[in-house]
Amino acid sequence: MPTKFSRLRRLPITIGRGLANAFNPMVWRRRGLIAGGATALLALVVVTLVVGWWWSDPPDTFDPAKEAEATAERHDEEIVTGYTTTVTLIHAVDIMLHKPGGYLFNDVMPPGVLLDNVPAWEYGAVIQMRDLARSLRNDMSRSQSQSRENEELSQAEPRLNFNANSWIFPSTESEYEDALGYLREYRGRLASGDANFYARADNLRGYLETVGQRLGGIVQRLSASVGEWRVNTDLANDRAATSAQPPGRELREETPWLQIDNEFYYARGATWALYHFLKATRDDFSSVLKDKNAEATMDQLVRSLEAAQRPVASPIILNGNGFGFFANHSLVMASYVSRANSALIDLRRLLEQG
Repeated sequence: MPTKFSRLRRLPITIGRGLANAFNPMVWRRRGLIAGGATALLALVVVTLVVGWWWSDPPDTFDPAKEAEATAERHDEEIVTGYTTTVTLIHAVDIMLHKPGGYLFNDVMPPGVLLDNVPAWEYGAVIQMRDLARSLRNDMSRSQSQSRENEELSQAEPRLNFNANSWIFPSTESEYEDALGYLREYRGRLASGDANFYARADNLRGYLETVGQRLGGIVQRLSASVGEWRVNTDLANDRAATSAQPPGRELREETPWLQIDNEFYYARGATWALYHFLKATRDDFSSVLKDKNAEATMDQLVRSLEAAQRPVASPIILNGNGFGFFANHSLVMASYVSRANSALIDLRRLLEQG
């Protein structure tokens, strides 16, 4: 009973304090700050999600021939052999750098740092850009192996090979922008006759050899989504072959679950770039392809890469088990890349024939 009486005695004091707080402007100000902070935080989260969703849409494809025509008209230049390939490389790098959100692979702030699909797409495209720039520098712009290399391409190629993940001192974007400047100089000199491009069968074959290695690697990375065992063929067909590590008879490669979508978008970026580059070389090496009766094979190669760019209807990348109930987007992509690689092998064989 004493406890009840003590509570009753404190009741007027508690009510008085409650009324005082209800009419105290400082209390209302604190409550307003908390509510305002919560609202601002919620708005920031919503804006980040919306911007991240907008930035997560990879670029569409373009027509290399039309882009070359537009560039030549805009700069009053002549379309010569190699012009379409050079313009296509320039335009692909420019799209990657200036698409919504810009270059995201090296972002350290949200929403870019929270995204992984488009950065993986960018890295896949960058690898193909580096390969083409290297082929331009070492082969396509030189008459023979003993000839002098093009100065602009010798500056552009190492800049495209700069660390893709550097965000400052210097940033990756600044290096790639410098590479664009040198590539544009080469394009201008090529159109004016001060630089050259040699559309020979051996030059195209050398580039396609690199492309074939990339496509084979992409197929293996995509196939690892289901984590199957495969026979080790690393030293096959060569009895005297050895390796630094003792080879096992079987290998198991499995992509971590959180990396499935990254591998898929890496392949999307690589095939996006290759689609444009091979379509451009289809124009510049047309006489070589016609002489080797390889035009249809090149067309099939380009078509397989184009099919790999079809829109993804699912909001997430599914990883079903082969013939299971759910789809496996990685294996579907692997089938398109495998078809492209098969056509590329046939094309290289045709180019080797006299």
